[in-house]
Amino acid sequence: MNIKLTLGATSLVAILAITGCEVDSSASDGSSTTSFTQVKDLSATEKATTISTALTAYADYALNSYTTAKTDAEALQTALKAFTDAPTEATLQVAKNAWLQSRESYGITEALRLSEGPIDAESGYGTTFGTPEGQLNAWPLDENYIDYTTAADGSITSGNIIDGTESITKASLAVLNEVGGDTNVATGYHAIEFLLWGQDQDYNSFIADNITNGALEAGARPLSDYTTNANADRRKSYLNATAELLVDDLTSMVNAWGKGGDTYRDALLGTHSTTANNLTQTTALTQILSGIGVFIKSELANERIAVAALTPSEEDEHSCFSDNTHRDIDLNYIGFKNVLEIFKSNLSTTQQTSLNTQIASIDAKVATINSVATSDYHFDYQILEANGQLQNIINAKNEMRDLGDAVVSVASEYGISISTSDVTDSGETSI
Repeated sequence: MNIKLTLGATSLVAILAITGCEVDSSASDGSSTTSFTQVKDLSATEKATTISTALTAYADYALNSYTTAKTDAEALQTALKAFTDAPTEATLQVAKNAWLQSRESYGITEALRLSEGPIDAESGYGTTFGTPEGQLNAWPLDENYIDYTTAADGSITSGNIIDGTESITKASLAVLNEVGGDTNVATGYHAIEFLLWGQDQDYNSFIADNITNGALEAGARPLSDYTTNANADRRKSYLNATAELLVDDLTSMVNAWGKGGDTYRDALLGTHSTTANNLTQTTALTQILSGIGVFIKSELANERIAVAALTPSEEDEHSCFSDNTHRDIDLNYIGFKNVLEIFKSNLSTTQQTSLNTQIASIDAKVATINSVATSDYHFDYQILEANGQLQNIINAKNEMRDLGDAVVSVASEYGISISTSDVTDSGETSI
């Protein structure tokens, strides 16, 4: 596949420059002797100004990241329409490439989750914007809910949305999403992924794999599913409806973080015209820092890496149909680092050095996951102990969990009191 995906290799400095957040070069390795006053030693007025600057940079990051994700989702929507209008191997490949690119830009937004923001707020003003995370990125996905699957013995499943008779629209799919169970995912990136790639059934030692197999093989849905096979037109409708809903949801996020007009951005920065909607700086910092801690510790390290690696289970890896999970891990981690960097440069030199040491160690392990995924083994083969990569994944997971706990100390330097329980999802899978 000749697609050039460059975001994962983009430096953190460059990414933050794009979002309007200046990186303090003295924080890059903890070795600078540049004199500055750390945030905990500032006067009340200076501290408020420093925090306001950091919150503005965070809001800018959210707006710019979601704007890029929306642009890439629109490009995906265009590619899917071109494919469904004229299904060929060439237009299918273009659609797949567009999906992969859309994941590059969405992946770095995920560190904005779990912070009571508009993507997934459970209460408060953030819920006004629809909290669409479950429609955008829900997983793991039970393929049988959407379309047929083929078992290793060759039997074909039925009783899914596509072989039904109900009209397929973005509204009907939104209603069907997660009905009857969290894995009954009908919408979002992974529904599109499954419809483009189909199954990637590398179960290896669990059951015989007679469908798609190989260390560097992803799903291989036949083009005939969109030309001569049963329900071809319904699959086309499904792709286009899901893409439309994807763009709608990302548009709502761009609007939520937009400047002016009483948006969530205004509430976060304390400038909303309805005073009750405004967050105090303490509340905003508590939600953001707790959120990134939970994200890297319980969501990324535990749910997205450990559950798949320690089971081991291909069905629990994030992008199992396209075998793009290594990119999910890297991009989610980059997003965490981007947000942390906004707040890290105001910390003590000792704290920055400690964080930079932890980050450098994880960087190396994530880089190995990416490198091996392109040269030897996709993530679904890396989690098999016999292939020699499992320990690296486990070490990365453990160090990410430690880094999540370190966010407690970051918060402390800002005068925010949280504990390790605040950066741990109480409902995380025990593994």
